[in-house]
Amino acid sequence: MSLDYEQVTRFAAYLPGAEHSTHYGAPAVKANGNAFVAPGREDGSFCLLIDRDTVDMLKETDPDTYWQTPHYVGWPSVLVRFDTADPDRVFAMIERAYEQALAKKRPKKKL
Repeated sequence: MSLDYEQVTRFAAYLPGAEHSTHYGAPAVKANGNAFVAPGREDGSFCLLIDRDTVDMLKETDPDTYWQTPHYVGWPSVLVRFDTADPDRVFAMIERAYEQALAKKRPKKKL
């Protein structure tokens, strides 16, 4: 099944306390002021902001869906291909990223 950014952000923004916002000037979804879904820098993928242990696990267990370019290596984020064999797992990972975003401290506003 192939997803698109609209489906992904609609699902993410539906989660309690999540909201459409921006992340580095691009449309994203945040919870508690923290982005957890953002557009990817590469066509055909979006960026999921999630802990590095989960990033490693996802890349190892499903490299056809979850991947990184050098830009993302070492950061708590992974690219997710819209064309995935397991959209249910993608949605479950969005929920995990959302829970992590809620648990983080709200970022301080820049003056």
